[in-house]
Amino acid sequence: MTETRPLALITGASSGIGHELARQFALGGYDLVVNAENERLETAAQELRETGARVRAVRADLRSGEGRFRLLDTLDGLTVDVAVLNAGVGRGGAFVDTDLADDQEVIDLDVTATVRLAKPLLRAMVTRGAGRLAFTSSVAATMPGSFQPVYNASKAFVQSFAQALAEEVKDTGVTVTAFMPGPTDTDFFDRADMAQDTRIGTMDKDDPAQVAEQAYRAIVTGEKKAVTGSLKAKAQGLAGKVLPDGVKAAAHRRMAEPGSGAEPGSG
Repeated sequence: MTETRPLALITGASSGIGHELARQFALGGYDLVVNAENERLETAAQELRETGARVRAVRADLRSGEGRFRLLDTLDGLTVDVAVLNAGVGRGGAFVDTDLADDQEVIDLDVTATVRLAKPLLRAMVTRGAGRLAFTSSVAATMPGSFQPVYNASKAFVQSFAQALAEEVKDTGVTVTAFMPGPTDTDFFDRADMAQDTRIGTMDKDDPAQVAEQAYRAIVTGEKKAVTGSLKAKAQGLAGKVLPDGVKAAAHRRMAEPGSGAEPGSG
């Protein structure tokens, strides 16, 4: 978009962590291509332009091939210095009760879109010998997601995928970062139908601006992995390394099972 400022791509940038990350990059001297599927994107883009950055907004639903092609077509001919594949969606509830179509949407956005966008972006970076690719993972990647099984599995995929790519490209001049927030105050839990009746939906959550600031530092310094957010989130990340899967699955059930938000002390 310009020859004097580097360019960052942020998906899922209309609100939450994605919007705050886009702000961090704009303040850090980057022009932006921002993507989301909803009508809030243009308002978010206008706010980002107030930083002095040039911002191109691409409204496209990355769950579909058409949406992914629209975004990639916009990037054709541009040098993407940083790409943050942040767009994601979840779905709460028992697997036997959720709609298969909703589960498939989680896979389509969190897994399929991640792979299909990462391939051309990373190829271009490796060809140039420079670039930073980043993924929004989650501390959920470290634990079996009882009553959120497809989402946690999708984030486990993203985490493994990112760490593998980081090893593959370590001698190319390109870095790959996976950053791992804990529960964060975004519209994720509303969209996942978990906001009102689960403990994790009703509890206090991290500030997306704090998560984004830490993620930005991890990306620009080329860290391979970073748990981002509060000390509580970092403790969850540490616990995910050492606790047995059965213990983690039971703990996740207490947080995510429908009705757990009404338990004493769950707020």
